[in-house]
Amino acid sequence: MAKVTLQSIADRVGVSRMTVSNAFSRPDQLSAELRERILSTADELGYVGPDPAARALARGRTGSVGLLIKGSLSEAFEDAVSAAFLASVSDALAERGLALTLLPAASDERFVPARDVAVDGALVYVCDPTSPDIAWLERRRVPLVVVDHNAIDGVASVNVDDRGGARLAAQHLVDLGHRRVGIVTLDADPDQGNYPARERMLGWRDALEPAGIDPLVVATPYSPPEAAYDVARSLLDRPDRPTGVVCFSDAFALATVRAAESLGLGVPEDLSVVGFDDSVLAAGSRPPLTTVHQDVGAKGRAAVAAITEVLADAHPGPVLLETSLVVRASTAAPPA
Repeated sequence: MAKVTLQSIADRVGVSRMTVSNAFSRPDQLSAELRERILSTADELGYVGPDPAARALARGRTGSVGLLIKGSLSEAFEDAVSAAFLASVSDALAERGLALTLLPAASDERFVPARDVAVDGALVYVCDPTSPDIAWLERRRVPLVVVDHNAIDGVASVNVDDRGGARLAAQHLVDLGHRRVGIVTLDADPDQGNYPARERMLGWRDALEPAGIDPLVVATPYSPPEAAYDVARSLLDRPDRPTGVVCFSDAFALATVRAAESLGLGVPEDLSVVGFDDSVLAAGSRPPLTTVHQDVGAKGRAAVAAITEVLADAHPGPVLLETSLVVRASTAAPPA
């Protein structure tokens, strides 16, 4: 059977090919009656729609924005904050008639999404600044916006006030009277400069050092999940254990709560714990988690607004979103 084209439909209806094209892409140009006749004929002939490759070639645009993520897609969906960010970006792009193309960091040099997948622009989300994936996007001259990431010359950025939020978290413990404070943070190479890890450490120290507190610091990778539990338990299973702990994320904070319980410590009676993110996990935990709130939905919308401007040849300035402290039941004064 011959392939059904726009011209096939035009011949059947007795209109021009452009009129048929408008029925699909510019419906406001036609009367409702004519458009309905065209669509009905297309359905009758089995037309499957414009060829995406041909449309992209004609427009010079794919209609899709890439999102470069670190690690596997399953890890991104398992993390509450990453999943919320992905959903926000996807929704904001859809409102602008754009699709989202996920670009996992390459694990096999035979297929490098950042090198091989066609996109109009890309959001770089918490990736290693030295990643070859970013280098490929830059080499292809793909318009970029970086999110939760170090600034790159000439590239728009969207970040949250990680340092200010971390400062609030640590100051909260200081104000409650804690003087033995621990930190459970992300295991990141300082030379690679993971932006959130660096900024949050600076913020915690901004509050602790003026109080004369030298924190006990342990670091853990994001995965496997039990890694955070293991390092938190090692921090708490010592004679000089802290009475308060600030954590890189809510996930790390909840692992710390579980570690405390395994050692017979009550939260907050024996140990106060503060997270970061205010994810969906925080309010529903037991006890409800004191944490630093960041508006992940606003971050996704800001990232899409920025890439939209970049695609229109504008040069948006850096965006820094506010953070705030949400006090719940996981913190209290230190035990006597």
